[in-house]
Amino acid sequence: MRIIVYGIGAVGGAIAAQLSFAGHEVIGIARGRQLDAIRASGLTLSSPQGSRTAQFPVHADPVEISFEPDDVVFLTMKTPDTLGALQRLNAAGMTTQPVFCFQNGVANEALALRFFANVYGATVMLPADYETPGQVAAYFSPKIGAFDIGRYPSGSDETVEKLCGVLSAAGFIVDLRDNVMSSKYRKLLANLRNIIDAALGDTELQRKWYAKARAEAEAVLTAAGVDWDRTDAMAREELTITAIPGRTRVGSSTLQSIVRGTGYLETDFLNGEIVLLGRLHAIATPVNAALCRLSIELASGRMQPQSAGDDTIAAMIDAMDASRRG
Repeated sequence: MRIIVYGIGAVGGAIAAQLSFAGHEVIGIARGRQLDAIRASGLTLSSPQGSRTAQFPVHADPVEISFEPDDVVFLTMKTPDTLGALQRLNAAGMTTQPVFCFQNGVANEALALRFFANVYGATVMLPADYETPGQVAAYFSPKIGAFDIGRYPSGSDETVEKLCGVLSAAGFIVDLRDNVMSSKYRKLLANLRNIIDAALGDTELQRKWYAKARAEAEAVLTAAGVDWDRTDAMAREELTITAIPGRTRVGSSTLQSIVRGTGYLETDFLNGEIVLLGRLHAIATPVNAALCRLSIELASGRMQPQSAGDDTIAAMIDAMDASRRG
């Protein structure tokens, strides 16, 4: 089994490096300075357990890979980049190989199923960041991360069982889930806070607005008949976020995108998922809609991270309400 990790950022880099350390054949797909750095010097993974450099082949596009029948593809890019990645995999001649969505949000799996028959969901619990090309950091201890994995839309099979064994042996905590999307909706609810923490510097305000955003979301999911896992993630009792000497953690994947100046955020597929379901089921979601608008200001650089105040979000809600009323 070759494992092709498509998107060597923070999470994809940590997964690829750890699998490489465990002796598995890994192929990466990256871009820009990250691609150049890995080709030149490998990928260094720092964790509370120390730092090591992984060496594995990395490509700029799937067309550079000769796909084999037993290859497995991990999608590890953010959702805004998923469609393009799937189109490039399709153009490269990939057919029946399994596609695992190691991504936040719940939109990737359905999108992948338009292109490929064997699609799997993976809930990612792996706090990691990437600032410097050729270097990623993962902050969980004593193991590097944890995943809930299952076939999409539900069920399991031999591919899941085999991959769970591979990941477990490589140092991850893995839980095979027959209904993996219930786990991914649980993570979606937690990820509603990403844009809030990126926008607001005050912890009390962060808690306040997350409570409002989550209340909206739970009402929408209930109305939509969505089953989400109401228990905490299995790994939470076993893993702890731990400092890495010489490094300061950047924060959520959303804040990392702002810091790197990518120009776009994944908020439309996190808080925006709640807005979408609210519109489909005629339930107002003013807080999550305002947070999506706020993400545009942060992504464009017109607003600096953690500079918003209580009145910023309130004013956006009022402005959107006034616009709807005409």
